[in-house]
Amino acid sequence: MSNDLQNIKNRFGIIGNFPALNRALEKAIQVAPTDISVLVIGESGVGKEFIPKIIHSESKRKHQPYIVVNCGAIPEGTIDSELFGHEKGAFTGATATRKGYFEVADGGTIFLDEVGELPLQTQVRLLRVLESGEFMKVGSSQVQKTNVRIVAATNVNMMKAIHDGRFREDLFYRLNTVQIDMPPLRERKGDIHLLFRKFSIDFAEKYRMPELELEPSAVHYIENYSFPGNIRQLRNLVEQMTVVERNRQVTVEKLAEYIPMETHLPMVVNNQNAQKQNDFGSEREIMYKILFDMRSDINDLKSLTSELIKNRGTADLSNQEKNLINRIYSADQTPPVSQNSLLYFEDKSPGVQSAPTIISNAEDSYEDIEDIEIEENRPESLSLQNNEKDLIIKALDKHKGRRNRAADELGISQRTLYRKIKQYNLED
Repeated sequence: MSNDLQNIKNRFGIIGNFPALNRALEKAIQVAPTDISVLVIGESGVGKEFIPKIIHSESKRKHQPYIVVNCGAIPEGTIDSELFGHEKGAFTGATATRKGYFEVADGGTIFLDEVGELPLQTQVRLLRVLESGEFMKVGSSQVQKTNVRIVAATNVNMMKAIHDGRFREDLFYRLNTVQIDMPPLRERKGDIHLLFRKFSIDFAEKYRMPELELEPSAVHYIENYSFPGNIRQLRNLVEQMTVVERNRQVTVEKLAEYIPMETHLPMVVNNQNAQKQNDFGSEREIMYKILFDMRSDINDLKSLTSELIKNRGTADLSNQEKNLINRIYSADQTPPVSQNSLLYFEDKSPGVQSAPTIISNAEDSYEDIEDIEIEENRPESLSLQNNEKDLIIKALDKHKGRRNRAADELGISQRTLYRKIKQYNLED
């Protein structure tokens, strides 16, 4: 570990030697002398606020103002005024001209925490500051200049926010000149006990009480806990136990009272549900999948029928072909084809002498063979809408108009079925 990195850790009280943490701190030290924008990415409670402090303290702006702005805590109606200032009378309650943070911090650094929560209108103003250093107060037409270093942080998935239209793509890339990723606490297992001891010493001194000590089993437990609240959660845990617990030796049973085992275990069921949602997405996609599968089976059956007609019934069926026929006609309760069955089809073509028609053990399955020949030459309907309408009509007929049972049969909700009935004019 370099001396600069160790000095930074000592100065800001940063505990841990996890490689990803060291890389984040080293990157902050490297970009500090420049004026490029930095975006800090990480979950809530991982300590993102240390990065802009390090950058400001190691930059040429360290003797100029350093202002922290929590973008998620300022109401949407007043955030423009907070950031850029306003003129007297610009809005109700503006009784005097006020300077904004970008004017006050001229020459220094502004840390925009939770930048992903900025309203779209404010994002436009911020983009102008980043590109030209210019801004206008609310209610003013006069352009002002500012020389400010911007460091932003967020725990929002920015790519999803851009896709959903909640964050401007051009502003994201302007802020994200350099990205620094802060690792979550669950990935820093080796640092968890160190942090626990550090917080225990701090709170013991603050409340003038003996330090907490973890038993070996408790150390193993806490190092394998997920800590959704990260370092902030661990710090609050230690402070609470320091004040409440009389026994300074913390057992795994006592620790489990504060962080229960249920949240300690992975949630497999949720992952399975999420996978199912990703696979299907909607009831419409399920319906389309069924229709496509049905069409594929019908095309295979047509190919088989055509081949049998071509060979005038002289070819024996393979097990695969028999299984296909049974699968296609199972909904009609057609008797299955036995192993010894042979199919002979009568050729109805003009000028051709008819061959005898013999259907063994499948007589009821292949009535009106000429209809199959006609269908072979008829253009196939590829309309998903028509197939969907036919399925709904069949389900309603089968259940004598009982929509709840028809919806269950189709695998869709009653609300969706009602909407489809209205869409296809099936009210009668």
